[in-house]
Amino acid sequence: MGRILFVVTNVGRIGPRDRPTGYEFSEVAHPFLVFAAEGIAVDFASPLGGSPPEDGFDPSDSASVLFRESAAFRRLNRSLRLADVVLERYDAVFFPGGLGPMVDLYRDPGVKAAVAHMHELGRVVGAVCHGPVALLDVRLPDGSNFLQGRRVAAFTSAEEEGHSLEDVPFLLDAALVRQGARHSGGSPFEAHVVVDGNLVTGQNPASARGVARAMVELSRSGKASTVEARGQGGS
Repeated sequence: MGRILFVVTNVGRIGPRDRPTGYEFSEVAHPFLVFAAEGIAVDFASPLGGSPPEDGFDPSDSASVLFRESAAFRRLNRSLRLADVVLERYDAVFFPGGLGPMVDLYRDPGVKAAVAHMHELGRVVGAVCHGPVALLDVRLPDGSNFLQGRRVAAFTSAEEEGHSLEDVPFLLDAALVRQGARHSGGSPFEAHVVVDGNLVTGQNPASARGVARAMVELSRSGKASTVEARGQGGS
């Protein structure tokens, strides 16, 4: 893998309480550092481009602090507009979570087209926590649903109940199942990563590093498979 595209949200408020949100900081920072350590170039895009809102920065998390002080973070704050990106330049696309994606990555037609196009190119598609919302309503050129029959991990209803149930427009795991996915849930807030073909998904922030590592391994091996890994996303 030589270059990967992160696609983050532009949405900074969500729900009836107008809750502040954005991309989940650790779900960008931790995977970025995994890819950077492998010498993989990372670009950042969002549906609208520009400076995307962030959420959940933890100053006690050394990886997040390191990313915040990096040139990559400055580039993230000048994110590319997704419609202007040449997807063929990338070996993989990655959708971090946060609550914001439940609004724009869910609806944006450019996001859906990007998932379908990268899949058709045989490239790796990754997502973590609420990021798999980008996989909903993706139609492939033959008219089939991208999610049909695929094993997918995402933030679970049990996790949502203690986190943001009043703010999200729907429960992500249930929506994935309604579109034909086989949702795989692990223990709440513990790392859980699923690989199905060229798709890598993770359940929650604790899974972010594991998703990145699995994407690297999949890109290197070039072998489609179905694998589940629990408890492997931490530091």
